[in-house]
Amino acid sequence: MKNLILIASLFFFSISAFSQSYKPLLDNINEWHVTTCYFGCLTDKYYTTGDTIVDGKSYKILDGYHFISRTFLIREDVPNKKVYLNIVGQGFPDEFLLYDFSLNVGDTFNMQNPISPFPQDGGPFVLDSIIKRPLVDGNEYDHFYFSPTPDNTTSTENAVWVEGVGSQSLINAPGGHPNINAAGALSCFFKNTEVFYANLDSIDDCIPVFLNTKTNNLEKVIASKKITSNNCILSNTEEVKNVTIFDLNGKMLDKVINNRKNAITIDLSKYQNGLYILLATGYGDTKKSFKIVK
Repeated sequence: MKNLILIASLFFFSISAFSQSYKPLLDNINEWHVTTCYFGCLTDKYYTTGDTIVDGKSYKILDGYHFISRTFLIREDVPNKKVYLNIVGQGFPDEFLLYDFSLNVGDTFNMQNPISPFPQDGGPFVLDSIIKRPLVDGNEYDHFYFSPTPDNTTSTENAVWVEGVGSQSLINAPGGHPNINAAGALSCFFKNTEVFYANLDSIDDCIPVFLNTKTNNLEKVIASKKITSNNCILSNTEEVKNVTIFDLNGKMLDKVINNRKNAITIDLSKYQNGLYILLATGYGDTKKSFKIVK
């Protein structure tokens, strides 16, 4: 009997540990940047500001971009890994289920994209795969890859969700295809003003606007590299706290800590030839980025 109790306890603990591994999408402060490129790139920014209660449910208020009406409310049911959107005062009868991160491969999900560039009822999508990929903090998070089912007559392009982030398109468009040359693609996402997701393909850096972050104490920082050398040197770095190296997919490769030194040497010899992003973070969390070719 003791063995059975022990086994049951271990089983319960393992289930509990697994359930706690889910990274919630919403934090206290959340900020999304979506970039669109036509004849030049433009990044639109929106965020959550404040909390409210509707019908006994707690929501965060979306603001900025096309959410400036402050009638878009978002909430997360963390135990069930679901995210809902409520649009108040616009005649919608109930809240929309935007995301269900408890889905398994092969499950179908009806995509709803309320008041977005995509069809409001995007139709059924099938979850083709779930792949763990690293984000800015170096940890791996589930990426959900969807495609329209064969009988879906509304949507024709695929969609991608990221655990802890949401859609790679707009937050209210879980069925939206991320296309920087069309409706746009997610370029940055911040939790409590700290960058959590970054795609630096078409932008220089991820800087939160919520706290009106300034970069003046890093203005004098410069980066230089000789063609024949694998070392990149950052000068005038007394105000630089650390430097993070990213590849063009936004994957964090390394972080170099600086202790008020006036120069930092970044060794790129262990990386393949290509373009890399160096993100210098100053005291007060100011930021400045550099593109470096190895």
